[in-house]
Amino acid sequence: MAESQNIEYKESWRDEYLKWVCGFANAQGGTIYIGVHDDGRVVGVKNVKKLLEDIPNKIQAGLGIIADINKHTEDGLDYIEIKVEPSSFPISYHGEFHYRSGATKQQLTGIALSQFIMKKTGFRWEDVTVDNLTVEDLDEESFKIFRTEALKRKRMSEAELNVSNKELLEKLHLMSDGKLKRSAVLLFYKDPSVVQNGSFVKIGKFDVRGRVVYHHDLEESLIVNASKVIDLIYLMYLKAKITYEHDRRVETYPFAREAIREAVYNAIIHNCYMFGAPIQIRIEEDAMIISNSCILPDGWTLDSFMQPHRSQPYNPDMANVFYRAGYIENWGQGIQKICDECYELGTELPVYELNGTALRIHFKALPNALIDKTKELKSQSANLSGTLDGTLALKIIEAIKEDSSCTIDQISARTEIARRTLIRYMDILRKEGRIERIGGKRYGHWQINE
Repeated sequence: MAESQNIEYKESWRDEYLKWVCGFANAQGGTIYIGVHDDGRVVGVKNVKKLLEDIPNKIQAGLGIIADINKHTEDGLDYIEIKVEPSSFPISYHGEFHYRSGATKQQLTGIALSQFIMKKTGFRWEDVTVDNLTVEDLDEESFKIFRTEALKRKRMSEAELNVSNKELLEKLHLMSDGKLKRSAVLLFYKDPSVVQNGSFVKIGKFDVRGRVVYHHDLEESLIVNASKVIDLIYLMYLKAKITYEHDRRVETYPFAREAIREAVYNAIIHNCYMFGAPIQIRIEEDAMIISNSCILPDGWTLDSFMQPHRSQPYNPDMANVFYRAGYIENWGQGIQKICDECYELGTELPVYELNGTALRIHFKALPNALIDKTKELKSQSANLSGTLDGTLALKIIEAIKEDSSCTIDQISARTEIARRTLIRYMDILRKEGRIERIGGKRYGHWQINE
């Protein structure tokens, strides 16, 4: 039997063939034969017993479905049959959606992917309602933040906001037939992972070797995360270069704050949460990369981002909430704002990169704002006696103020004080009674006594 829309032959098993399983599940189903030549001739396969155990586990772990796996023998040669049933819900493999069309496998992207999901579900993923949560389960702090910001930004009137949480959600189109949409849970529930794993913001600081120095996972509602994320980046992950104009202290950060703010909020609201991948903010010494999963509007390319365009949010209801809270504009001017802020600071314009469904925006740091570490290290080396350098002591105390639960390694990374020197100075601070450790190493915290 020749290969067809429902039959695929493979001489040996490779894990990449999970994409073919995904394609059959998203189409009309089909069968993959392992140990069979393209012309239908059985050539046999080794390690049949191991494959009969591995393949079902890999299909379930990678795709979340169960396939029927059978062993057959012909002329003394063993081969494997993988029977895949059509799925009523879209199936992805590592965030990619594959589809069997004719005798070929295609990866769905852009409008084709959006139409496929709509056809399978009748809704965008974020618009599907949930049965196990009600308005009463949502986070009151998230509503408080939204009401405060919407009123302060004058995007909603006091009368519009002075209603029940349910009425507010209905006004924001986050409910359907009396039930919460997934978008409402993502925005206003304390733990959005209840509707999809990976629904959080991940921030990491990386050294010159690409190793993670420290990181944070913001796993609260998107509204709470939005209220915290920019301050967290600029207080704990970036350092301002200090200069003086006459007697006025001037702080210059290596990245334009408003540009980063716009890019991060764009990533949150345009993210395709169905893929289950977190929004990632990678911070290096001279670069910052912000990435999210996305489905681009029909006809869009990377060049479209840097040209005037109308607003086409993937999640219009979620974008509306962020607009009402004053976090974003709604006229497609966000990228222009990012470029303007970078230009004003004097940095290069950001660069967009699309890899499958992952969209990344790369920011280059302002070279003049980077701190000269050589001078800092020399300054530290000159103060290794038993006395305490006031500048370094202040750095340590400021780091503890920012995060009282931070570890020695985290304080060392933030202050750029060598670990051995840091331990020495912290011992002096403790002996002087200026700081003390409350609790153990794992769950304790630092307390400042001055």
